[in-house]
Amino acid sequence: MTDTTPAHQPPTPAPDPAAAEAPTARGGSAGRPGAGRGRWRCGDDRGSATAEYAVVILAAVAFAGVLVAVMRSGEVQQILTDLVRGALVP
Repeated sequence: MTDTTPAHQPPTPAPDPAAAEAPTARGGSAGRPGAGRGRWRCGDDRGSATAEYAVVILAAVAFAGVLVAVMRSGEVQQILTDLVRGALVP
């Protein structure tokens, strides 16, 4: 049998069946064209740090609002005033 491959080009290796099912960066499969369409990109987390900071800032603002509302109540002001006076007077 005569080899028809040109001398300057190495023969192409046989395809690996395990590589055909390897996942791609888009969540699909390398062996099935279009299999990853319509899925989330699991490896792409650009902007996640910004979103996390935004959530933390919103939580801090909400906590500060609750704290201000509690501190303005008459009962809490009286308790804090009595606490400070008790600490200053021997």
